[in-house]
Amino acid sequence: MARRNIFQPPPPPESASEANQPDSKPRFPNTGAMSGVKSTLRDLSSNAVREIDPSLIDDGGPKDRLTITDADVADLVQSIRAHGQQVPIMVRPLLENPGRYRIVYGRRRLLALKLAGIPAKALIRTLTDEQAILAQGQENSVRLDPSFIEKALFVTDLTDGGYDQSVVLDALAIDRPMLSRMTKVARTLPLSVVQFIGAAHGIGRRRWEELADLVRDKEIDLDALVATFDEGSRLLTSDERFARLSDAALKVGHSGTTQAGTAPALPVTYNGSKVAEIKDTPRSLTIRFTGSDQPEFTRWMREHAETEVLRLYQAWRSATEAD
Repeated sequence: MARRNIFQPPPPPESASEANQPDSKPRFPNTGAMSGVKSTLRDLSSNAVREIDPSLIDDGGPKDRLTITDADVADLVQSIRAHGQQVPIMVRPLLENPGRYRIVYGRRRLLALKLAGIPAKALIRTLTDEQAILAQGQENSVRLDPSFIEKALFVTDLTDGGYDQSVVLDALAIDRPMLSRMTKVARTLPLSVVQFIGAAHGIGRRRWEELADLVRDKEIDLDALVATFDEGSRLLTSDERFARLSDAALKVGHSGTTQAGTAPALPVTYNGSKVAEIKDTPRSLTIRFTGSDQPEFTRWMREHAETEVLRLYQAWRSATEAD
């Protein structure tokens, strides 16, 4: 049996008894205010493209692009003015604010339409948050593909926002190991540094992971490194900014010294066996389980880390409140 697209409206119910009762009266009359309500509901569930004032569309929700500036869509603005909007965007109505909408996908087109002063051609769908994320991810898979770091930030934003992991995996068509890699990179690299670099479409997963591993292992302060760059670095391409920062981080890593303000790792041992190590830096306190000395304990911690951290936090709260 074919699977129904969740973004298409379901077929209307039909039964033999209804078909054989031509004189049956509709449940609600087709006059007055009720007629208007029914018409609006039909519009929201149809496949028709409607024109909407772009000022009525909010650009909220999880972002799958680092930044979209007026300069980024300048060519698109000219194209829309010359040829019109060729591909509709998708929006969903804001139930808490009737008459307004929130973008599902097509953020670049929406900005271009706002700059061009042209009504937006839009598909309107009443979607749940999860369905909106799936639609956004599926649309991006067939159009301009976001870079690795943009995807990493997107999935981390979704994960932190409480979306079910299965929804996140389906939205980007990735597996759990890739989700883990993406979130590791996004959580290791400061957002300010990623924004300085930009989307870096020419930089793949491996190089981003190498930079994240270097930063974590050597306790490198990327914000401090970026602060040493001259203004000319901002005129470089996004890929070139990544390369410059990566080279600078490698120099710090190869020097064999930690940056100012950091302390050497403190080993945690039990009966002569190394259990973990603790690193205290100005930016973070890191407890690292390598897995080589106590692999079974490392696996156990991976499964129970959240529970144990919350238990320690509650113990700290109880102690401070008692004081």
